[in-house]
Amino acid sequence: MKKNPPHHKKHLAREISLQVLYSMDVKRNMDPSDPLENFDFQEEDVKEGVTSIVNGVVENLVSIDNMINRNVVGWRADRMVAVDRAAIRMAIYEGMISKTIPVAVAISEAVELAKVFGTEESGKFVNGVLAKVLRASSEAEETDGD
Repeated sequence: MKKNPPHHKKHLAREISLQVLYSMDVKRNMDPSDPLENFDFQEEDVKEGVTSIVNGVVENLVSIDNMINRNVVGWRADRMVAVDRAAIRMAIYEGMISKTIPVAVAISEAVELAKVFGTEESGKFVNGVLAKVLRASSEAEETDGD
């Protein structure tokens, strides 16, 4: 049996995480144990990646949505398309809160996933929202450092 390269496993974990977060959001049930049961994980490290991302987003949901709501004029988190919201939340968690991957990688992954699973405009929208959140976060860090 051919093993998947590490970057493929991480992408797969993000893809499944997006689906789990979307499912949880639509059902208004932010308990990750339910939707994680529905996936047949072929590889343990993919399951660990999904669990880590999903739990991290859920545990930081209020902070993540506050970052979105503070920085994006005209689009509160709860008014976004659910797939876009899931991609944005995941990128903010991975790139800015847990810092498990570089912010640019988190944004790129979110945009790509939004293009695949979202609407025709999802990629541009997700990129725009994340750019605003990142810019505001960077400016806040600069002011904190003075």
